[in-house]
Amino acid sequence: MRHNKAINHLGRKSGHRKALLANMASSLILQKRITTTVAKAKALKSYVEPLITKSKDDSTHSRRVVFSYLKNKEAVSELFRTVAPKIADRPGGYTRVLHTGFRQGDAAEMALIELVDFNEAALASAPQKAAKKSTRRSRAKKAEAPVEAPAEAAAEAPKAE
Repeated sequence: MRHNKAINHLGRKSGHRKALLANMASSLILQKRITTTVAKAKALKSYVEPLITKSKDDSTHSRRVVFSYLKNKEAVSELFRTVAPKIADRPGGYTRVLHTGFRQGDAAEMALIELVDFNEAALASAPQKAAKKSTRRSRAKKAEAPVEAPAEAAAEAPKAE
């Protein structure tokens, strides 16, 4: 029985699983977006998010801890140089898993996993949603404003003549 065993073993021995997740995490950090199966994407999310949190503190110790997981110098330097400054104010949730359908060969459910702050399309649409803020109270004020404006314009028009 596997009661309270939360980790997905992905059908691999522990050494193979650690190497798989380290390679996928390095690819995710370097390329900002990768396509994989849903199970691997979920496992990768829980593997890489603590590493990104550690990268907020740029110290020798945190670099060595992250390197012990990733085993890739380029990925570690990319994480600390470009990823960490962009996610500095984010309290968590650095990755996003999007389901993309089923793989042709074996019908495995596929997903796209990406770093949230590096998706230009989502970032471009986010400010538009934030700018559009409406409540009932603000609509009532807008309705009153045009009514007053023509009256003021009519009062100013005779003064100009």
